[in-house]
Amino acid sequence: MRRIFYFLATNIAVLLVLSIVLRLLGVDSYLDRTGSGLDYWNLLVFAAVFGMGGSFISLAMSKWMAKRMTGAHVITEPRGEAESWLLQTVSHHAQAAGIGMPEVAIYDSPDPNAFATGARRDAALVAVSTGLLRGMTRDEIDGVLAHEISHVANGDMVTLTLIQGVVNTFVLFLSRVIGDIVDRAVFRKEGEGHGPAFFLISILAQVVLGILASIVVMWFSRQREFRADHGGATLAGRQKMIGALERLKKSHGEPLPDQMAAFGISGGGRAGLARLFATHPSLDERIARLQQL
Repeated sequence: MRRIFYFLATNIAVLLVLSIVLRLLGVDSYLDRTGSGLDYWNLLVFAAVFGMGGSFISLAMSKWMAKRMTGAHVITEPRGEAESWLLQTVSHHAQAAGIGMPEVAIYDSPDPNAFATGARRDAALVAVSTGLLRGMTRDEIDGVLAHEISHVANGDMVTLTLIQGVVNTFVLFLSRVIGDIVDRAVFRKEGEGHGPAFFLISILAQVVLGILASIVVMWFSRQREFRADHGGATLAGRQKMIGALERLKKSHGEPLPDQMAAFGISGGGRAGLARLFATHPSLDERIARLQQL
């Protein structure tokens, strides 16, 4: 219930902010003055504001959202030797990777998982689950932390947001153009205003283009997992990274919320066409890549 509330609240806030931005830019509509065609410049501004703006606002709020959706507790003063070791290990890897010390948090979940998020490399958040701390050896946890620090050092959160924003912009723009062309050619006479067909075709085109665009975004997401595994092996050692992935193969538990799934270390395992929409490669693929190093 908490996840649903924060998800809805965030999206409403994003829509409100972007609507205000459009009004300040003087873009009240992407239809032309007659209402029978498209104002392509206004349409491009509309698509860019909602496509790019929505993605970057979500990125700016990612740390705040992640803490509240998972109930993560940020370690400010270590409560015991385990938390001290966690902070020291993250600090060691952050220094080796050349980034600022991230916030380190623990969230309650039986699933052994971890994630990193944040808009800046020097002000990120690295969080691990209680299930990971209980179910992995310290060498394996070391590999997981190195993997997450590599995500931060590679700037993966910003790059993934940028790619998502660009494809969102093209999807919004092209779907309206397709709707206008089909509506003009099939459903109305020249000079008449847009009918219901324009909005219907635009929505249908947006769904189809959105599916195709998500294949591109998910492909990049899988490649960044391979890169983070490689970075984790460099920081912590190949065997620690392989050991962590091997341990994840044996685990089953509650996954991260859908909005954060791409940022967790655990994922993948899909087969067939569904693999095209997976945020992570299979663990077997990732282990095989590391073994080839």
